[in-house]
Amino acid sequence: MADTTRVAQTFAGLADTLVEGYDLIEFLHDLCERCTELLTVNEVGVVLADRHNNLRPLASSSERMRLIELIEVQSQDGPCLDAWRGHTSIRADDIVAERERWPTFAPAALEAGFRSAYALPLRLRSDCIGALNLFADHTDAMPDDDQILGQAMADVATIGILHERFARQHEAIGDQLDAALHHRVVLEQAKGVIAEQHGCDVDEAFTLLRDHARADSRFLHDVSLAVVARQLDIAIRTDIPNPAHAIPGNHDAGGPA
Repeated sequence: MADTTRVAQTFAGLADTLVEGYDLIEFLHDLCERCTELLTVNEVGVVLADRHNNLRPLASSSERMRLIELIEVQSQDGPCLDAWRGHTSIRADDIVAERERWPTFAPAALEAGFRSAYALPLRLRSDCIGALNLFADHTDAMPDDDQILGQAMADVATIGILHERFARQHEAIGDQLDAALHHRVVLEQAKGVIAEQHGCDVDEAFTLLRDHARADSRFLHDVSLAVVARQLDIAIRTDIPNPAHAIPGNHDAGGPA
């Protein structure tokens, strides 16, 4: 069972999205991180529907997870599609048994080392804006209690995302996601720059990037832009404390704490 203190901290962090001025991409990455900590899964990802009603991968706990999510949305085949379309949770305790159900996703997931897959809808009443993907390297990974906790986290995250959208009534409903998609492109570019500079993999590059943004109280997107423009070199810093990561809210005007 998940630690009750950590669960309480997670929901407090998710509730921070109800205030103006949070970084959606960083929030979703931290949601993935908290899910891997609290639930019995190895990798987590988030997909959201854009203004054209197409699912787009927005965050993932690793490069392995990101690539599988890309396969899902490009092939229109996989648990996140089913969860989003049906507004319901999807369980695949053994992916081997799902080859007929998901002829593209299942072989790709198995080749990547995954053995079970779960998807939870990001929904509020009749509105479903995407899905939370949870994959594990072993079969029968998610007990019922974990699924209930995961859905609760997904529901609170959905409320936060929709609240921020509706709060900006002067903008089109899809503008936030369009901006987030652009931020994601810049983030991937920045990860590539850092990986090349330090000779590390992209997961390690993301950690360096996010730690730098948090240490300097800047938004992840602003730091990514500076890296891509070659206006900032991300060095391996020794002055950054290593507390448990917290889901960022609007702690100050400068960016996420």
